[in-house]
Formats: sequence, structure tokens, C-alpha cells
Amino acid sequence: MRRTARRPLAAGRLKPASVLWFGIALSVFGTVYLAVAVNVLASLLAMATLLSYLFFYTPLKRKTPLCTLVGAFPGAMPPLIGWAAASGTLNFKALTLYAVLFLWQFPHFMAIAWMYREDYARAGYQVLPSGPSMRARLVHLQTVLPLLALVPLSLLPGWTGEAEFYSIAASLLGAGFLYYAAQFVIRRSNSDARRLLATSIIYLPVLFVVMVLARVWYDGALNQMRVQFHE
Repeated sequence: MRRTARRPLAAGRLKPASVLWFGIALSVFGTVYLAVAVNVLASLLAMATLLSYLFFYTPLKRKTPLCTLVGAFPGAMPPLIGWAAASGTLNFKALTLYAVLFLWQFPHFMAIAWMYREDYARAGYQVLPSGPSMRARLVHLQTVLPLLALVPLSLLPGWTGEAEFYSIAASLLGAGFLYYAAQFVIRRSNSDARRLLATSIIYLPVLFVVMVLARVWYDGALNQMRVQFHE
């Protein structure tokens, strides 16, 4: 693939055996470190992410466009691993973050898959169907439907006591994301795919930053109310 040809392994600057053993060592050390220094739950989640990505998602890229769905499960694991590392448990809020990242991946990857569809096809990756009608249908389904679920889901923190500005910001971000997704599925051009990709890259970190700020504001307001009550 042209887009990955300059990477060290693909370019021949590293030997496959060296990369394999380095990856195995890093994976083993990482999961053991999490189990010893953090907690077992975080380690198990990390191990499940690693194994499902390597042995399910990666081989499926050469077999079926449904690989995107399969890959979204380990792809959304980082918030759960972080939550488990910080608290030792999982709850509804952790699962909400997981669901947000899970749904976000579909329009994000559809934009990438469309921009590099010829490159993927040359490499034997079936991330998109071969027929034009099937390809268009998959792009529509995996771009618009996840976003229609993501936008209301992203408002959940605003419904559970966070600052009002979070709901406003999340709604505006979601509306912008939907707009560029609609432009992409209607025209299916590389330029629209590129704009959707840029929007997805902006959307997620901004949403999480606003989420953190809203939580800080909520905790500060709650502490102030407690102080006033005790006075």
C-alpha cells in the first residue's frame, strides 16, 4: 500500500522477526505490568483488546467488509481500560464512553476507506465491497446510522447533571459531524471524505475536553453547595 510503504517494516528497514519478537515482548510486559502495578481488570481488558485485534479484526480485513464492525470492539476499549485502571471497576459512565468511541469509529474509518479504496484493494483488503451499489450501501449504513446513534448518546452526560454548556457544545459538534457525513454519503468524493475525516478527528477530542470541563464545573458547583449548606 502506498500510504504505508514508508513505514519501517514495509520499507525493509526492520526485519519481520525482530518486529514480531518486539511486539510479543511489549504485549507480555504491558499486560503483566497492568496486572501487577494497576489491577487485574485493566490487564484483562488490555489482553482482550490485543487478542481480538490481532486474531479477529486483522485477518478479517482480507475476507469481509464486516471487519470494520469487528474491529470497532477492540478499537473502543481504551476508555474502558483507563476507567478500570483508575477505579478498579466499570460502570454505566464507562460503558457510555465505550459506546461513544465505538460509534465514532464507523464514519471515521469509512472516510479513510473511501479515500484509499484503490490502495486497500491492491493490498487485498476487503474493507469495501467490490460492487458499486453494495459499496454505496455499506458507506451509507456505516456512516449515517452510527452517527444517528452517536449524537443522542453523546448528550447523556448533559442529562445526568453536568453543565448545560456541555449539552449545547455536544449538540453543535454532533450537528457538524452529521452535516459533513451527509455531504460525503451524497457525493462520495475524495474531497468530501477528507472533510469528514478532518471533522471526525476534531470531534472526538473536543467532545472529551468539553466533557471533562463540564464535570469539573459540576463538581465545583456541588462542592460550593455543600459549603453553603454547612455554613
